[in-house]
Amino acid sequence: MKAVQYRAVGAAPEVVTVPDPEPGPGQVLLKVTAAGVCHSDIAVMSMPAEQIRFPLPLTLGHEGVGTVAALGDGVDGFSTGDPVAVYGPWGCGTCVNCAEGRENYCLRAGELGILPPGLGAPGAMAEYMVVDDPRHLVPIDGLDPVTTVPLTDAGLTPYHAIARSRSKLVPGSTAVVIGTGGLGHVAIQLLRAMTAARVIALDVTEEKLALARTVGAHETVLSDENAAARVRELTAGRGAHVVLDFVGAPPTVRTAGAVSRVDGDVTIVGIGGGALPVGFGALPYGTNVSAPYWGSRRELAEVLDLARAGAVDVHVETYGIDEAPAAYERLHAGRVNGRAVILPGG
Repeated sequence: MKAVQYRAVGAAPEVVTVPDPEPGPGQVLLKVTAAGVCHSDIAVMSMPAEQIRFPLPLTLGHEGVGTVAALGDGVDGFSTGDPVAVYGPWGCGTCVNCAEGRENYCLRAGELGILPPGLGAPGAMAEYMVVDDPRHLVPIDGLDPVTTVPLTDAGLTPYHAIARSRSKLVPGSTAVVIGTGGLGHVAIQLLRAMTAARVIALDVTEEKLALARTVGAHETVLSDENAAARVRELTAGRGAHVVLDFVGAPPTVRTAGAVSRVDGDVTIVGIGGGALPVGFGALPYGTNVSAPYWGSRRELAEVLDLARAGAVDVHVETYGIDEAPAAYERLHAGRVNGRAVILPGG
């Protein structure tokens, strides 16, 4: 089968031919319909050798949707041909967090060497993939696989971040979304669907701000040296109740801290390497700063329910599997407006 692999430290991803995988006991084989392209993949491919915790080559793709092709011994609950989405943050399945479906916060994953597909285990950017356990599959029940696949990360991650602050997102509140790309443009839609907050979106180009307005942002602000002052102006000098930074770079993190209000939440979702100093007087009193990770299995089911209700419409660019390296180049250059999706069979 064809697969998109990261094969050597510092090298570009390649399309290669590898043996078709087979499911072992308790595993499920998927014929992949769609796989998402994410900045996290680029982050992995930018790591120095000493930081890489898994062997290369690595088949990329931590966002996956497919149909069940074969079941390993002992697997029930699914049948061949079932369309499913892959829940990516795999855990041990037995610790207290996994028992609650919060495998994104598994207490033993590091100890046991459990890594997500595409971020350590073989991923979805291939014609077939093996899923380690059927509990990591969620039926998509008639949803379009192409627009559904980004929801497994670009939908689940902002949903989880918003849910943590939902008590503050009441009528009269303000939420700031920094970065309106793959995750951010979904976050805007989720905020509109889940809360009564006014949404202010920040990004570096008018094209991306236009997308933010299209998907529901009440106000848009160019993300430059004047952004914090503009947000303060839009909030009568008080700042935002919740700030969601989907970039996480040092400049955006500084902006996030600068636009938070007293007792606000600053949530750093992006992996751009920025950090926000926390201490008395460093931020408005009572500011909560967090860096959540992905989301729970229950939350993924809830995101898919919102998609069925028409509350989320992911903007996608599609590519055949042979075009995957070009898709990564476009993403790295900031030329993807929304989410890039690879179609291994197309």
